[in-house]
Amino acid sequence: MTAMTQPDPLLTELAGRLGVATEYHDWVGRLTAVPDSTLVTVLGALGVPAGTEADRMAGAAALSRRHWSQPLPPTTVARTGSVPTVWAHVPHGAPAQLWVRLEDGTERHDVRQIDNFSGPYDLDGRLIGEASFELPADLPAGYHRVQLRSAGAPGEPPLAEADAALIITPAWLGLPQRLGSRRVWGLAAQLYSVVSGQSWGFGDLTDLTDLAVWSGSRHDADFLLVNPLHAAEPAPRIEPSPYLPTSRRFSNPLYLRVEAIPEYAGLAKRGRVARLRDEANRVFHDQQIIDRDAAWTAKRRALELVHVVPRSAGRELAYAAYRDREGAALDAFALWCVLAEEHGNDWRDWPRALRRPDSAAVAEFAARRQPRIDFHRWLQWQLDEQLARAQSAATGAGMALGLMTDLAVGVHPYGADAWALQDVLATGVSVGAPPDEFNQLGQNWSQPPWRPDRLAELEYAPFRAVIAAALRHAGGVRIDHIIGLFRLWWIPDGAPPTAGTYVHYDHEALIGIVALEASRAGALVVGEDLGVVAPWVREHLRERGILGTSILWFEHDEWAGGGPLHAEHWREYCLSAVTTHDLPPTAGYLAGEHVRLRESLGLLTRPVAEELAAAAAEQAGWLAELRRVGLLPDPATPVGDEQVIAALYRYLGRTPSRLLALGLPDAVGDRRTQNQPGTSDEYPNWRMPLAGPDGAAMLLEEVFDDPRAAALCAVLGEITTPRPPG
Repeated sequence: MTAMTQPDPLLTELAGRLGVATEYHDWVGRLTAVPDSTLVTVLGALGVPAGTEADRMAGAAALSRRHWSQPLPPTTVARTGSVPTVWAHVPHGAPAQLWVRLEDGTERHDVRQIDNFSGPYDLDGRLIGEASFELPADLPAGYHRVQLRSAGAPGEPPLAEADAALIITPAWLGLPQRLGSRRVWGLAAQLYSVVSGQSWGFGDLTDLTDLAVWSGSRHDADFLLVNPLHAAEPAPRIEPSPYLPTSRRFSNPLYLRVEAIPEYAGLAKRGRVARLRDEANRVFHDQQIIDRDAAWTAKRRALELVHVVPRSAGRELAYAAYRDREGAALDAFALWCVLAEEHGNDWRDWPRALRRPDSAAVAEFAARRQPRIDFHRWLQWQLDEQLARAQSAATGAGMALGLMTDLAVGVHPYGADAWALQDVLATGVSVGAPPDEFNQLGQNWSQPPWRPDRLAELEYAPFRAVIAAALRHAGGVRIDHIIGLFRLWWIPDGAPPTAGTYVHYDHEALIGIVALEASRAGALVVGEDLGVVAPWVREHLRERGILGTSILWFEHDEWAGGGPLHAEHWREYCLSAVTTHDLPPTAGYLAGEHVRLRESLGLLTRPVAEELAAAAAEQAGWLAELRRVGLLPDPATPVGDEQVIAALYRYLGRTPSRLLALGLPDAVGDRRTQNQPGTSDEYPNWRMPLAGPDGAAMLLEEVFDDPRAAALCAVLGEITTPRPPG
């Protein structure tokens, strides 16, 4: 469809009712129409067939019927201090009584019915009316229930009581009180790449603990931002991207330190474990690459040995408490892991009877595999314990926040969450991004998106569980592509990223739940809001006390010809950094590696000479800005990369941003990017170990003694607020 063609009116109506965009503005501001074929596929993924006019008419009627069949909205979300309104559907003319039951059991009956002039709806020959109610404005934040009781129409039996979710979220989250008005800094690290001499060729939670203690105690860092630690496949081939996990609720046992498990002390075969570790480290040192399959093959064997070591009575109680807390979700995840070990990582290729978690065949399989299922439950318990110890050590070393976890946008289509939550995730489409300045072909992230309608019907329980898990042992969470809580770019299977459209979500509900969970955890939230973002979205996040993200290379002043945005105009409620994992470290960026790499991979849409010239002009603009504010000498004085990098980080200190992040690769002089968007195996994404300026892998122990790292950490310490005494 061309930009001038209008879609079918019925198709437009259906799309509007379900939050599907029929047009959008691209990254250069052009209004672009969405093809009818895309709309049909996306509506089908939302459970509304729309391929023909008859389908569309039937779909519109079904949506109306579904709405009027509901006694109450499935979930009502409001902010503290607001006056929530709730509609109720009852027999036309029948009285209705509505009240609130708070999560502590208290009931509130000070509810007021207000005017509602909607006409009745004929539902199978019965007229259904709609009443509206105002709830009290002083309801506390929490997960509550709305209760409805109504008499039937004359001559009919009374209706049974109905209830539905009422979620009251904090109007403002902001920063934890313990930060006060201070500005703080922290390291940002891709943990798998931070390998120590004891970590099996793959950075683990003990390495995370040591890195936090080093940066917190020696350099006054207040947080350590780490890549998503979400679960991966239980057997090779393991997906290398931490942003394409099999589950976001559970974690990746590759990050376990075997020797840190308490039962390891009682293991008779510790020599066998040492040999397995040595083999994993040998592979790492020989290949100079992060080999997840080799590391997990060795570590899994060691973990199996530790798993069967008898536990003390107290440890058994702790394990039982963990299983009780995680409940059915843990059981389903562990069961999926065992199924994947036996039938392959992609559940869509399993025997048909095993593709539904609620099937009789799956129950029979689970009954026969309990010891192995317990192994995978136990792994998650160990991860929970080691993460708890890492956070405790980080705050014990003086960090105000400690760990800041990273939440991926979604999950792998063949993974555990996609299997267990297949009725909540859309099929036939994938999440991605339209073309933008740095990814001019668009991106397909191969992730099934949440269905907005099903989330509301399930009271957002799956989403709430994901957020709570991310904050369980952390002082903050970074939400990757937080714009996905407002809208996501849905791409029909088999279509290029350019053929997608935006699907809108109830951002008031999703952002509110994030704020509620973070408030209960005493944590802050950072939203990665880079790329194509409507200004009102950033305003909404700021209004709710959610921090944004600023990357120096992306901060342009559009009102002054696109040059560097002066520091005083940056955002205050923001985490600011010089670079990101989707770009080379700063030394590589200064050398133009981001252009040459994309050119070698065929990702440019204009000649490489133009791209290099644009990159040179951008850097010249930033060098001029650094000189303008006195952070670099005049152009006649030569400067090296280290001096420029230090000046760029000092520039962050001129901004009002409350959080500043130092990328660990920048600290040690690494030049290679961890990830090139738009590629998978064309480039070794997410497999580069931390390296020094010479490109040789650098162990964590070397980082602790590296003068370059100490110097750049000192820069961040100088430009942030000193910690209060004690």
